[in-house]
Amino acid sequence: MDWYSTVFELIDMRSFSNLWFWIALAVMWSTTSHWVLGVPWDMVLRAQREGGQYEEDLLDIVRINTNRLLHIGTVSGLWLLGFACFFLTMLGLLGFFYGYEFAQALFLLGFPMSLIGALSLSTARLIREEDAVGERLQKLMFRQRTITQVIGMISIFVTALWGMYQNLTYGVLG
Repeated sequence: MDWYSTVFELIDMRSFSNLWFWIALAVMWSTTSHWVLGVPWDMVLRAQREGGQYEEDLLDIVRINTNRLLHIGTVSGLWLLGFACFFLTMLGLLGFFYGYEFAQALFLLGFPMSLIGALSLSTARLIREEDAVGERLQKLMFRQRTITQVIGMISIFVTALWGMYQNLTYGVLG
């Protein structure tokens, strides 16, 4: 077997039968669940348990990330929304209308993350409007993480069902 065959066997474009796709899916959702608005979840828990300096650090990092998100949303939000809609529509059409499995896989990764992005922007706006601190800030962060985990569970479930369908229909057994 030559190196060309070996490389393309390792990087298989049939995404749902490829172990790397499932590893990427798991890493993506565990990372997304851990970093809430760009803040590591253990920092929120430490601030909740111990308060004091940890709570001030949490407030500072949330303020920085909230301002950053809202600035990006204000300055280039419409452009980002337009490009995101274009690419998701393109992936959806290529994947589900024309049958390209790689586009299906990218759509199933990208669409839920676009929901998380919109949710993050909404939570950042709510934190700034309420000038949330202390327990209210921790509640908003907890809500953001819980909704992120629910979206992640639904996304993993739908992706697994679609992947099994693809593998049974068009894969080795199909």
